[in-house]
Amino acid sequence: MKKIFKPETLMMSHGYRPELSEGSVKCPIFQTSTFVFNKAEDGKSFFEVAYGLREVGADEHPGLIYSRLNNPDMEILEDRLTLWDGAEACAVFESGMAAIATALFEFLSPGDLLLFSNPLYGGTSHFVHHVLTKFGVEVIGFKPHATREELEKLIIESGKSDRLKMIYLETPANPTNDLVDIEMCRNLADQFHKEGEKPLVVVDNTYMGPLWQHPLKHGADLVLYSATKYIGGHSDVIAGASLGSKELIQRIKTLRTFLGNMIAPHTGWLLMRSLETLKLRMEKQAENAQVVAQRLAKHPKIKNVHYLGLLTPLDGKDYEIYQKQCSSPGAMVSLELVGGESEAFTFLNNLKIVKLAVSLGSTESLAQHPASMTHAGIDPQEKLEYGITDSLVRLSVGVEHVEDLWWDLEQALEAVPEPKLEFDEAMI
Repeated sequence: MKKIFKPETLMMSHGYRPELSEGSVKCPIFQTSTFVFNKAEDGKSFFEVAYGLREVGADEHPGLIYSRLNNPDMEILEDRLTLWDGAEACAVFESGMAAIATALFEFLSPGDLLLFSNPLYGGTSHFVHHVLTKFGVEVIGFKPHATREELEKLIIESGKSDRLKMIYLETPANPTNDLVDIEMCRNLADQFHKEGEKPLVVVDNTYMGPLWQHPLKHGADLVLYSATKYIGGHSDVIAGASLGSKELIQRIKTLRTFLGNMIAPHTGWLLMRSLETLKLRMEKQAENAQVVAQRLAKHPKIKNVHYLGLLTPLDGKDYEIYQKQCSSPGAMVSLELVGGESEAFTFLNNLKIVKLAVSLGSTESLAQHPASMTHAGIDPQEKLEYGITDSLVRLSVGVEHVEDLWWDLEQALEAVPEPKLEFDEAMI
């Protein structure tokens, strides 16, 4: 009986044959732009597959041509990433935004309708509102906790229900941890399926990483990552990934070839290194986040804490979605201080261990102010509607000793002025 190994075991060797690389235990960095063909017939055969002139044979592997098309570091990384999400195929990119933009460009055309969840990461929000619309794509956002009936109404009232091509989700949302029911959106997309291409459900899973949520298992067609975050995990690389069926990923890879936004060999090598410790890192981060979030929720200078691990059955639908979709509450905590921007900045400016920087999912803990930083370009009224207030701080919990982290957060909170008490004049 053949043993089926776990992804964390396969991260050490899957897709790599040492005998093809002088016996090297680890995959080398193939820092080359082009590859030598053994004979002219091979070159012809490889290009036929690369340009879709014929299908790859059952026992055939696409040959190496040119690093814009394929490269061993890129291909092995893609093979390994599919294991976490249970995907058929993967395409990796030089940034998360490259992965997002390529997927949106490939599957949306002028006149199509895109329905998307809010809030979105600031870069994605800008791309949706200010780039896609230039190409004639109609975009409609929906608020957190919108029901299926409300979403159905938005689609019908747009007058473009026959052109719905994609439902794009961030769940949990950045930076509020709001949840969206992926399965519900799958059923909604199927409801508006016309002849031809079905509407796709695309999920940005960056906030949960490939360990804690697997959108493809809940009906998503594509999963997107900023691989800079948990997958990279060391704040030393920029990368992105897209996962899904072979058919969809092949379309994305074809466009990637001509946009030229594929991952570089050294970047692919760094991510393979990081994948070996991904589970260990993420489990420690989640363990630390749980402790930190529970303590923050009891602090008198904290008005509210947004963390999935604090959800209870009393939270109704959110709790149900969390239980259904997520295997862990993750390591992203957003806290609202009593006060506003001044109190938030005082807290951030007094941190000693936690770094004041954007990004997330790294070994070191990071904190930032979404309203004025990552989500600065979002309409001020929308920010308020989505809970991105001036008092909100986003915390990405790292792998440091949890008591050291708590010491840092607590001493930074001590520097925040005490809340001013307001008295009713009639009571004086």
